[in-house]
Amino acid sequence: MTQINLNELAQLQDINKKLVAGYHICEQDMTLWQELDQHLDAYSALFTALGHQLNKDSRGFYYFNSNESTPNMGKISRAIALTIYILIEHFANTGKDPMRAIFDEVNDLELMQTIVQLNKHLFDQLEIFSGSDLRKDVYLRMVRLGLAREVATGFMLQAPIYRYIDALMEVNEETYMAEDA
Repeated sequence: MTQINLNELAQLQDINKKLVAGYHICEQDMTLWQELDQHLDAYSALFTALGHQLNKDSRGFYYFNSNESTPNMGKISRAIALTIYILIEHFANTGKDPMRAIFDEVNDLELMQTIVQLNKHLFDQLEIFSGSDLRKDVYLRMVRLGLAREVATGFMLQAPIYRYIDALMEVNEETYMAEDA
């Protein structure tokens, strides 16, 4: 069993508060990320003892597994997944490498308005009717979850978005396999 010296875990309170709230700690959260990286075994053992599973994704972020059992969280997850899917499709349709653009492009209000208008029937189901709604209901939530960060002209998506991309790829794969059967 790992011996845990709580005095060595200088950022424990901040890290715990963020992870329990569903936040993803990534390299842009330099102090917290370095703390987790340097004391991974101790944090992992402590969180396991507290009933949480600390996950480290090789693409540069930490998070707790959650069962997302609340209906509100399910709606938020669906809205985030839809937004990511539509962004990937939008970037591909405009001739950009979608996997590069999703992390390199600033998601500004004009882009948000465009993707909502082009996919009105999908966003209407989530009660998102404008770029402003998308900003308020999805992007600001992504910031609170560590999936994006706010910049002067909009938002930049961060590495934890890969969790949604992975899930979208999995659904896509299952769809193709079902069609082949």
